[in-house]
This record gives sequence, C-alpha cells and structure tokens, in this order.
Amino acid sequence: MASHRSSAAPLAGIYAALIVYASLYPFTGWRMPGPSIWAFLLRPWWQWWTSFDLISNLVGYLPLGALVFGACVRSGWSPGRSVAVAVAAGSGLSFTMELLQNFLPHRVSSNVDLALNTVGAAAGAALALSVHLLGGVERWQAVRERWFIDHSAGGLALLVLWPIGQLFPGPVPFGGGQVWPRLRDTLSGWLEDSAVAPWVEPWLVPDDSAGAALSSGSEFIAIALGLLAPCLVAYAISRPGWRRLVLALGATGLGLAAITLSTALNFGPQHSLAWRTPAAEAGLLAGVTLALALAWVPRRAAAGLGLMVLAALVAVIAQAPADAYFAESLQAWEQGRFIRFHGAAQWVGWLWPYVTMAYLLARIGAKESG
Repeated sequence: MASHRSSAAPLAGIYAALIVYASLYPFTGWRMPGPSIWAFLLRPWWQWWTSFDLISNLVGYLPLGALVFGACVRSGWSPGRSVAVAVAAGSGLSFTMELLQNFLPHRVSSNVDLALNTVGAAAGAALALSVHLLGGVERWQAVRERWFIDHSAGGLALLVLWPIGQLFPGPVPFGGGQVWPRLRDTLSGWLEDSAVAPWVEPWLVPDDSAGAALSSGSEFIAIALGLLAPCLVAYAISRPGWRRLVLALGATGLGLAAITLSTALNFGPQHSLAWRTPAAEAGLLAGVTLALALAWVPRRAAAGLGLMVLAALVAVIAQAPADAYFAESLQAWEQGRFIRFHGAAQWVGWLWPYVTMAYLLARIGAKESG
C-alpha cells in the first residue's frame, strides 16, 4: 500500500498523552512502593470493581488501537504488522501506566486493568482492520483528495480535536484558550516560599479588577471569533468552493452539539440550552455569516486570517474571569476511575488556540500544494 501522511498519527500521540494524564492524575504524592513493583502481575481478581471500571478500561484503549493501526497502515505497513504494533503499543502503554501507579498513593496497579486495556487496544485494531479490508481507508483517501490538499494531516487533527475542547465549559461558548489563571495558580504553588517568590509575586497575584463578567459586546465578539476560527483552519487545508460551505456548516453543527452536550452533562439535561443568550445567538449568527462569506479566499489568506482571529480570541478571553462553575464541573467529572474526561476536554480547550496558531503560522510559510 502506498504511503500517505495521516492525521491518525498525531491523533494517536495526543490520545496516548491523554491516557497518561488520566492514569497518573494528579501527579502528586509520589513515594516508593512496597516490596515489589511487579506484584500486581500475579494478584488474583480484585474485589473492588464495578461495571464502569470494566467498561472504561476496555473502551478507553479502543481508540488508541484503531488510531495506531490507521497510522501504521497509512504509512505503508502491512495490515498484519499494523495490528501487531497497535496491540503492542496499547499493551506497552498500559503496562507502563500500571507500573507507575505503584508509586502513587491513591492508585492501585491491576493486572485486570492491564488485560482489559490490551483487549481494548486489540479490539480497536481489529475494528480498524475490518474497515481497511472493506475498503474504507481507500474510500477515505479518495474523499480526502477531493476535499483537502496534500499535507493536511495536522489541520485535520486540529479540526477533530476542536469539538472535544468545547465539552468543558469555558467563559463563553467557543471561548477556549483561558490558560493563564490555571498556569498562574500552578506557578504560585511551585514557587511559594522559594527564593524567587518575592520577585514573581506581583505577576502571580490574581487581579481583583478582572472579576467582572465579559460585557455583552465582548461575549458577542468572542463567540463569533471562536466559531470562525475552525472554519478558517478548514479553509487553510481545503480548496475554495462549495465544499468549504459544507465544512463551515459542519463545524457549526458539531460545535453547537458539543456546547449543548457539555451544558447538559454539567448542569443537567433540563439546562442543555442555557448557553443560548441573546449575545450568544448574535455571535453565532455573525460567525457563521463571516465563515460563509470567506469561503472563496485563498488558502494562505485563510491561514493568515485564522491566525489573527485566534490572537484576537485569546486576547478577549484573557479579560474574562475564571469560570465560576469550574470547581463544580471539576467535582462532577472527577470519578476517581480510569477516564477523567474533564482533564482531557479542558486541556484540549485550553491549548487548541495556541497549537492552532503555530500550525497556521507554518501553513502561511508553507509552499502551496494541491
């Protein structure tokens, strides 16, 4: 099979990083374990298990197996070798996580988790193999060649991650990138009572004047920019024309579905549409209108506009207060089990604008293709 650059490769890496985050969070309290760090391999079936534990450990590694298989087979490897690598990657990562959990006080290493994770990775690889044997990969490649330019794997990965970042509630709908408050609190904890604390303290003290909510005008601008950004990323890797209209409307639909699901999960199904304020609806309409109007701009221009839109979005969101529902949402999502989904979603939402700006900057300087 011919070799192609695939968005499955960066997505597999990102998903593996999220598994590490979920498995070792909160990364504190490290201590030396008991007599043997290998003892968990020979333990009998543990008694304190639930159906959630079993399903989450099985399903949690399924996407990893599928993504690693996709990355390998798209790189020209044989299907059999790709399956073997996918299963080995899932099993190896799970074994490493279980081994490291010996050193964390609130974690219990488990051979059952290791077995379920391996089976999950194998199931994901088998599912991807079935899609490959049925011609799904070739059909996707044909669709991709019609809709997107060459070397678009990074942009496609960012577009896949964008709705995931919307699942954790931000200051406003589509308003990601509010990293500084969390980074400031983390740095403050690290540097407390250190020799440099007096020098950096003025920078790490929360600004009480920033406690007011965003004005309706700022909220309108943030929502419009937040929706326009992924559309411009799509334009930067696709050919001008009617297909961009479909991509813009698809991004809008996915974004709205993610925001509605996030609101329902965090505040109850009866409040699933609570995000629909007059400013939000006006910003949404403005964002969609601008996206459709820009559907025929050249790719490099779309990348430049996307860079400016994201910079403006981050600047507006930086003025917003910390999410008032952050602690409540964090507690609601904290299961103490395998998937700490709030962590995955919030980190994607926080970092997506900055990673995307770097990607768009690279696209501006890249040679036009396709």
